[in-house]
Amino acid sequence: MEKRAILLIVDSLGIGAMTDVATVRPQDLGSNTFGHILSYRPELKIPNLKKLGIGSVLDNDNLIEKHPLASYGRCALLHEGADSYLGHQEIMGTKPLPATKMPFANALEDVKCGLEAAGYKVIIPNEKKPFLLVEDAVVVADNIETDYGQIYNVTGAIDVISFDEIQAIGKIVRDLTKVNRVIALGGEGVSVDWILSCVEQREDGLIGVNSPKSGVYQQGYQVRHLGLGLDPEEQVQSAAIRAGKEVVLIGKMQDVIVCEEAKRVVAIETSLVLDSILAHMETMTTGLIAATVQETDLAGHAQDVALYADLIERVDEGIGKIMEKMTGDDLLIISADHGNDPCAHHSQHTRENTFLLSYQKGHTACDLGTRKTLSDMAASIATFLEIEPCKNGTNFI
Repeated sequence: MEKRAILLIVDSLGIGAMTDVATVRPQDLGSNTFGHILSYRPELKIPNLKKLGIGSVLDNDNLIEKHPLASYGRCALLHEGADSYLGHQEIMGTKPLPATKMPFANALEDVKCGLEAAGYKVIIPNEKKPFLLVEDAVVVADNIETDYGQIYNVTGAIDVISFDEIQAIGKIVRDLTKVNRVIALGGEGVSVDWILSCVEQREDGLIGVNSPKSGVYQQGYQVRHLGLGLDPEEQVQSAAIRAGKEVVLIGKMQDVIVCEEAKRVVAIETSLVLDSILAHMETMTTGLIAATVQETDLAGHAQDVALYADLIERVDEGIGKIMEKMTGDDLLIISADHGNDPCAHHSQHTRENTFLLSYQKGHTACDLGTRKTLSDMAASIATFLEIEPCKNGTNFI
């Protein structure tokens, strides 16, 4: 039987702080991304999410559906912190490894020596605000849009240096450090001088490029995320390929998930992500379509609750169109990877449980409870597609 699984991740749409935040991330106490957006806009227009059963997950009387169409539940985060990259790896079936938390200032000298040993020109442009400038074109520094000491960014101007070379520099940084992620990224139409002018120092001391301000996302954006000790061959997309099925990765999903044989669609704009899902549903007969809406996360970082609410409504409209195209041999799973509460006292990700909706036409809905890991999504997709299981996760189908 030819089956299709559609996985839609609404980046950062958490539903309330996890029970461990008081000790693990006290700055996230009281965070509730979806809940606070609903408080801001009680009339939020999400008829399709309501029909699927989101009200039962949110305990929101205005959204309760007596007979929801989807099975519903919650997912806890197994990975440390609240990270999009690790969240996506966990979603696809990986049990994340513990990483070292270290500001780039503590790794700077070792990375500088390693890059110089590889033949690169490396300078420290500002000793008072230390970061590395490689080949007069690439900035190596902290990621200042996420948790302290977890990620380093390798940011380049693609008009000046190729993305392949930016990636090569990023791989050396990856080999020399033990943080959970190194991100190689770049864009067209931005100058090195402008990128340098966007280097900022956070209150906690982290120093890095303000990526949204730098404009690297605006034109010709390319990115590759380099994780610590992750094996994509143990994930559901690789198992699907080995079983002879098609795999399409859309939006941020194609940025962070490794699968050389997959079709990839670069898409930041929400409507493009949703339209790409619909387009591939027209042509794909069996396999996995995995997509991530990223603009919700960007709205969270900007602490723009009105924009976040608008984007949720846009996603809901797209969900309705996806449901219309589904057949009885399709599975739709909708969830998130963490929180990013636009009403929080900070503009970083928040450690929140995520909602979980699993829809198949003609199937009776049930309460899936609270899952211990995001990997249960991958385990369930593998069961549904009748392919080999992933490294992590428990099937709920």
